[in-house]
Amino acid sequence: MRRFICAFFTSMVVFASCNTGTSTDNTNDTGKVAESQLKGSTLNILCWEGYAEPAFTKGFEDKYGVTIKATYFGSSDELISKLSNGGGEAYDIITPSTDIAGDIVAQDFVAPIDTKAISQWDSLSPQLRNMSDVIKDGKVYGMPFTWGPDYLIYDADVVKTAPTSWKVFQDPQYKGQVSLWDDISNIYLIGQMQGLDKTNKAALYNMSDAQLQSAKAELIKMKPQIRKYWATAGELDNMFKNKEVALAVGWPLTVAHLNKEGRNLKAIIPVEGATGWIDRLMITSGSKNKQLALLYLDYISQPENMAKVLSAINYNVANPGSERFLSADDKKIADASQFFDKLNFWQTVKERKKYNEIWNEVKSAQ
Repeated sequence: MRRFICAFFTSMVVFASCNTGTSTDNTNDTGKVAESQLKGSTLNILCWEGYAEPAFTKGFEDKYGVTIKATYFGSSDELISKLSNGGGEAYDIITPSTDIAGDIVAQDFVAPIDTKAISQWDSLSPQLRNMSDVIKDGKVYGMPFTWGPDYLIYDADVVKTAPTSWKVFQDPQYKGQVSLWDDISNIYLIGQMQGLDKTNKAALYNMSDAQLQSAKAELIKMKPQIRKYWATAGELDNMFKNKEVALAVGWPLTVAHLNKEGRNLKAIIPVEGATGWIDRLMITSGSKNKQLALLYLDYISQPENMAKVLSAINYNVANPGSERFLSADDKKIADASQFFDKLNFWQTVKERKKYNEIWNEVKSAQ
């Protein structure tokens, strides 16, 4: 979420405002409270798993004397559901991906960001910073944070010959040892296996009824191969730890976590390509901690802190300046040239309801 971490789009939205209920004696003429008055506050983040690791959040907590509390969501649909059911007031920062970021802005779930309050704004990757899906009426609603691939991950101690194609999921010798994400992105996966996006990347996100039925049939046919559809990255980690699976669709986070524990996981972009994601940090419209949320966006955008993000979870980050803070091994991760052009980044699915219906039919099929 690389020409050294700089490869993508997006911009950011941060709206500085005061905590409600603070005495006017402690505010300046902008409505902000003195930073000392923020001590003891809790910043609530609704995010993808891995986005509140102590490796890069503790410094912010210590600096301002606050607590960061993370709540994880497991899919874009779950994030939308939480926001639609009052989550905009329960959380201060959210981390949507490109498939739903535009919809979140359109539905006024998030507040505009004063980019001048982000000291590193102009240093963020222009391709990420200037993405139009989070810009409305000339205002910016999202700060680029991370990006990365939906990898084919395999246990190299089990899968002795390095796979090159997603078709390895269909290999009978791995029956019951494959795990897919519990998400409509499996429909994209079948579309890629069928070559639908070779000339038009948007084809995966605008499949016809016939193409959706074809994807459904292929996913049902694959079910004997599946050990389980994982809902969270932690669940996938545990399956690999327990040797329940040998192959999976997954994110760099899983490889980073488990290999640090001595496992031998490998990750590839297959010949058919892979989908990918770009995640932003957004401040919810209903946040009571907009000033603190904006301070966090400024903090995490600093190159040294972006470097900590990459090191902790192996996701590409939005500030190219982080390169100078990376180890030699982390610089290899940051080199986007190895797979950037192979990724088809998630886009808005206009018929998202229909995609979800197809996916639910796959899961319920016997």
